[in-house]
Amino acid sequence: MKDNDVLSDTSSPIMDLTVDPVRKKFPFCIVWTPIPFLTYFFPFIGHMGIGTSSGIIRDFAGPYHVSEDNMAFGQPTRYLQLNYQNARGGIQGWDSAVAEASEKYKGRMHNLCLDNCHSHVATALELMNYKNQRWNMIKLACILFICGRFVSFCGAVKTFLPFLLIVTCITVLYLFL
Repeated sequence: MKDNDVLSDTSSPIMDLTVDPVRKKFPFCIVWTPIPFLTYFFPFIGHMGIGTSSGIIRDFAGPYHVSEDNMAFGQPTRYLQLNYQNARGGIQGWDSAVAEASEKYKGRMHNLCLDNCHSHVATALELMNYKNQRWNMIKLACILFICGRFVSFCGAVKTFLPFLLIVTCITVLYLFL
């Protein structure tokens, strides 16, 4: 990603743009957390949400339900902070798009493969015309997997340890049976 893709101005006099995993505040962030069992086998698959300007996370948590600051599968383990200046309307445009996407998804049935939490985030980015690009769940998953930052070492362990244990067990069984 280019330098202007990620928010670098953390000294805003107007608001606190600091990501604070302890307080669970992720302003202008796409956030991600593992889905038990599914992520254990496919560590690039997980649950996604999007943070408002104040850091409140909105995520499409299930049929007709968008949660607020209570992600469906636990607290974020990864995040990517974006630059709100790349959104049409800046801060207000960002928050408006997140709210509009959330309202849309409160009226939708959840579908694991086609209309899910990733789609909710993509819809928000589309509504704010983020970077004048098209957004979809595959693009978001790839960007977050490659460019996302872990909230802590424990976040990385929570994401990859089950997968590594499964691969190790399969390898040992294959080699010694």
